[in-house]
Amino acid sequence: MIKRYFVRTSSLKEGMRIDQNIKDRMDRVLIAKGVYLDEYQIEAIKRMKITGVYVSEGEEDPDKNVVQREISAVARNNISKLHKEDSSKVKLSESIKARVSEGIQFLYNDTDSPQFTSTSVNITNSLLKAIDDNSAIAVDINALKTSDEYTFKHSVDVATMSMIVAKKMNMKKQDIYNIGIAGLLHDMGKSKIPLEILNKPAKLDDKEFEVMKQHSVYGYRILSEKDDFEPSIAIAVLQHHEKMNGRGYPLGVDRKNITPYAKILSVVDVYDALVTERPYKKGMSQRNAIEIIMSMTEELDIAAMRGFLESVILYPVDTVVQLSNGEEAWVVKNHSESILRPTVVGLKSGKVYDLTNDLECASILIM
Repeated sequence: MIKRYFVRTSSLKEGMRIDQNIKDRMDRVLIAKGVYLDEYQIEAIKRMKITGVYVSEGEEDPDKNVVQREISAVARNNISKLHKEDSSKVKLSESIKARVSEGIQFLYNDTDSPQFTSTSVNITNSLLKAIDDNSAIAVDINALKTSDEYTFKHSVDVATMSMIVAKKMNMKKQDIYNIGIAGLLHDMGKSKIPLEILNKPAKLDDKEFEVMKQHSVYGYRILSEKDDFEPSIAIAVLQHHEKMNGRGYPLGVDRKNITPYAKILSVVDVYDALVTERPYKKGMSQRNAIEIIMSMTEELDIAAMRGFLESVILYPVDTVVQLSNGEEAWVVKNHSESILRPTVVGLKSGKVYDLTNDLECASILIM
């Protein structure tokens, strides 16, 4: 059973589980409900002059909210026999998520701060360490979420996924690091966009969109003035909305003139924008977003697209999915070359559906 009680800030201790969201003045989540507090987060709460917060302890009844599924003996045997773990996935601890969210807020609020570069470096190093700590070469796109605030979530999602893709493409360590910085700061120019346009709860009209498109230029200018950043990082920020067919912005250059960093950022940025809910649109399902990415061969770089598709896990092993033939099935193996079509085992029939290689399964989809 979960117990909830109020604790004065002066009495907070590391390891306490906070039972409320801590937000800034713009209603952005800095520390999410359910996080186990560390010393850094407790100090942040004190700096905000919050007198006390709710914390909780204990766990939910393990039987509560659990869906009981009948799994046949044949299915269990096939699941055990065919089970193959996913590639190592990047994991972001709640402490890292909270720390990164606060750092991103600082960067967006004060682009002229003397600590701008060091904060950017610290955040990127935290994300890179999370990747290196478990030798991650993949990301579970269902689980990647930093906060409920769009700018923070999008920036960290793009940085993390871009570094994973760069790693998959066998880029050098310095390039992986640089693309992490570029991904983290790719939308920094939005800090110079008027709030009535940036926060408009409806689709922008043509004139407003022309203003919004300048955020790439503003971001480039912000980073170009920082002597500690390599020029390639600022150029990637400038070009992350350019398209291979020359129909992007702000320069309208084609694939020959787009930096490799920007080619990766473009793929990841499009994906994350598609799946993220905004005031004027609902987020798309991960599956539909992947299908759209796969169709954008004229606009996105093929090598970067392939690196992205081979890095993401849509249906993690040991999850249950619904097949178009009406049967529930257990995911036992993923195929990096075909992420929409893993190998699964029917829970009742025990039948093995190799959705990638078995022609008899060609008409069966995951719903």
